[in-house]
Amino acid sequence: MGLDSALNIARSGLVAIQRNLDLVSQNIGNAKTPGYTRKTLVQESVFDAGGPAGVRLGGVQREIDMAVLGRLDRSRADVAAATTRESALQGIELAHGTTDAGTTVADAITGLLNGFTNLAAAPADAGQQQTTWFAARTLAQRLNGVADAVGKARQEAQDGIVTDVATANAALREIASLTNEIRARRGIETPALEDKRDAAVASFANIIPANIVRRPNGEVQLITLNGVLLPLDPNNDVLQTSSAVTAPAAYYGVGGSLPGVTLNGTDITKQLSGGSLAEQIGLRDTILPRYQAELDLTAATLAYRFNAEGLALFTDRDGTAVPDVTQPYAGSNQVGFAARIMANPAIGNNPALLRDGTHAITGSPTGPSAFTPNPTGGPASFTTLIDRVRNYALGAEAAAGVPWSGIATGGLGPDGSLASPFIAPAAIADYAARMTSAQVGDRAAASDAKDRAATLRDALQSKFNARSGIDTDQEMANMITLQNAYAANARVISTIQSMWSSLLSIGS
Repeated sequence: MGLDSALNIARSGLVAIQRNLDLVSQNIGNAKTPGYTRKTLVQESVFDAGGPAGVRLGGVQREIDMAVLGRLDRSRADVAAATTRESALQGIELAHGTTDAGTTVADAITGLLNGFTNLAAAPADAGQQQTTWFAARTLAQRLNGVADAVGKARQEAQDGIVTDVATANAALREIASLTNEIRARRGIETPALEDKRDAAVASFANIIPANIVRRPNGEVQLITLNGVLLPLDPNNDVLQTSSAVTAPAAYYGVGGSLPGVTLNGTDITKQLSGGSLAEQIGLRDTILPRYQAELDLTAATLAYRFNAEGLALFTDRDGTAVPDVTQPYAGSNQVGFAARIMANPAIGNNPALLRDGTHAITGSPTGPSAFTPNPTGGPASFTTLIDRVRNYALGAEAAAGVPWSGIATGGLGPDGSLASPFIAPAAIADYAARMTSAQVGDRAAASDAKDRAATLRDALQSKFNARSGIDTDQEMANMITLQNAYAANARVISTIQSMWSSLLSIGS
């Protein structure tokens, strides 16, 4: 090897070391920059017929495992979905109260039963009549409170759909713009742009998880988990939806008033899965309408059974008749009744009606037996109605040996497409307890799902960081190694220069 070759090798080494030092400094400086991945320099040893010929430098590349990155994005989507569900259900759980505190709907029904039990011992006691009236009012207000919480959560889910679609569109536009820039800069280093695009993909994947297909020319394609290809347009929103009010009778689908999500005009609402957007849709269209229906059935069954026994204890706030629970739920005035139910103000003005009854019942072999109210001036010790309430209105039978018609578990929701996940007990207090348990249990399940998803996400993030993240200690060690190598190459060049000087002096 001649001195010229040695000098060229040393000089190429110095250039490579300098560029590597620049990258190490860049890595350290961006150690805490969100989305930044570790950069390295592509380089290879060059040989010719005479042996080593130096170092050839390529472009800057990202140290990244695309398979791990894809799994990480999916796990983030799972966390986003579970977090969305947990957040929506927390307010409903709070409205339900707890059995320990005695604040659930079932507890209020038990409180009303206790009021009638105490009234049976002193039917003429005005104070106990008033106490029982207050128990009825508390029960109605508790149903109102939970129904309001469900309605609020459903509206927030609808609003969340609008927000998620806007955020997803912004991410898609950014991905499209960055992709165009990456493609336009072919042959020029683009790792920083690729980092930004991956961050936009991660933001999008929280809302709509997608499989990412990367092309050698820098292009990417996003395909939803159900196979919908998402076009990338930097200038237009490709997803569309609209704002709406989620009244109890509102629903998405044929004949409904709630909007879906479309992709360039094609409805893809039912093709979305995973991520926060699909979760918001599920809350709006399935989970919360089911909750509303179960609450409505609780309220309607209470009002219906009391009325059937001769006591119009509960009424509809809008002035319509007490719902007929023997009719299908969808399309009836049962829909939204839990938010409208109220204790009859006429009884509040005359609590003695709790003893005497409000109307006569003709009786039926398949329903409650006949009943005649206590007439004005009738016996103060009249307990016939009170016994009917305790044994039948709040029990499993309409009359001795005659069971109540079952509380519906299917045909729920404003469009009749939903079903409860439990068997309905015959007694209304038992039904209310099971309803509360199921709804509160959904929140607990959402929290468990979020914890599991977060654990997996954190594990994948650690695995991703091990290769793609910046370990400042390791980068500093690399810098010291490079500095030592730089010094070594500099000594080689210095030695070669000395040798050239010696040779030149000999020649002179």
